[in-house]
Amino acid sequence: MTEQNDTQESRQAKAGAIIVPVTLFEQNCTVIWDEPGKKAVVIDPGGDVPKILEAIKQTGVTVEKIWLTHGHIDHVGGAAELRDALKVPIEGPHVADKFLLDNVVESGARFGMTGMRNFTPDRWLDEGDSVSIGGLQFDILHCPGHSPGSVAFFNKELRFAHVGDVLFAGSVGRTDLPGGNHATLINSIKTKLLPLGDDVGFICGHGAGSSIGQERMTNPFITGAM
Repeated sequence: MTEQNDTQESRQAKAGAIIVPVTLFEQNCTVIWDEPGKKAVVIDPGGDVPKILEAIKQTGVTVEKIWLTHGHIDHVGGAAELRDALKVPIEGPHVADKFLLDNVVESGARFGMTGMRNFTPDRWLDEGDSVSIGGLQFDILHCPGHSPGSVAFFNKELRFAHVGDVLFAGSVGRTDLPGGNHATLINSIKTKLLPLGDDVGFICGHGAGSSIGQERMTNPFITGAM
């Protein structure tokens, strides 16, 4: 388990976050909480639920919700199990990813992942919606392309976003999976994420986080080098 201390947290002292890498895909399951209330959300519990539960225990937060950025197995494989363990609702992704959530078991089997369950979230999310945990509110941005129902979560006050697999440090989400489209993905990045502002830092679904400004300047998929 690695800890994420971003500049927004140190500047505002209103939120905390830890990243728990899960599954063979090393997916960034993320726990975000408000300060000082310690009310928390788990974003993208892809699997390894006992590991996630132990991280929650060590952090001392109270998880009240599960949020999903999209429906791929490495992001949702443990969602039903974690919902049952914590007795909390699942919010997201966009309903366009329903076909993925209806086939979690089949998707997991392809990678030897057992114990997965198909499920329906308690709330689908769409562009213009907002979600909250404790005193933190996040706006929902529908960002299709990696998957049809991908969403990003943006907190204006903290200048922080969780973008799932839409955008990475130096790269973008793959688009060769069912429902993926590269042109749609790039459009989502340019019309939804880049306008948030260069000062916005983000956590993504895999690897290190970055900032909108850094990616605008150096990401070859955005600059046109790719």
